[in-house]
Amino acid sequence: MEGVGTAKTPTPAVSPLAGEPMKRADAERLAGTLKAFADPARLRLLSLIQSAPEGEASVSDLTAPLGLSQPTVSHHLRILTEAGLLEREKRGVWAYYRLVPSAIAAIADLLTPPRKRAVRKTR
Repeated sequence: MEGVGTAKTPTPAVSPLAGEPMKRADAERLAGTLKAFADPARLRLLSLIQSAPEGEASVSDLTAPLGLSQPTVSHHLRILTEAGLLEREKRGVWAYYRLVPSAIAAIADLLTPPRKRAVRKTR
C-alpha cells in the first residue's frame, strides 16, 4: 500500500492536538500509519495477535478466525508490518507476527489531548 508509514519513517513527535501546526511531512507519515489502522480486517488482526496465547501468530493461525484467504491475510499483515505496527520473525517456513507496543503507544499518545496525556501519565 503506497503511503503507509514504515518503521524507517517513525511517527511525528508533534500531535495534531498539541495546539501547534504539524509539518506536512509529519501529517503525511501519521496519515499513512492511520491508514494501516483504518481497516476492519487489520484491526481484527491486531486484536487476534495481541490476544494469542504467546502474543504472536502466523498467517495460518489467522485465516480461519478472519474468514479470509491466506493471500488476503498476508497482504494485511504486510501493510501492518510496513507501518511499523507489527514485527515479523521467520522461523523455518513460517513467519510469526507480534505487535510493536511502542508503535501503538506512540499513536495513542499523538491522539490523546495534551491535558489528558499529562493526567494519564501521573497515575
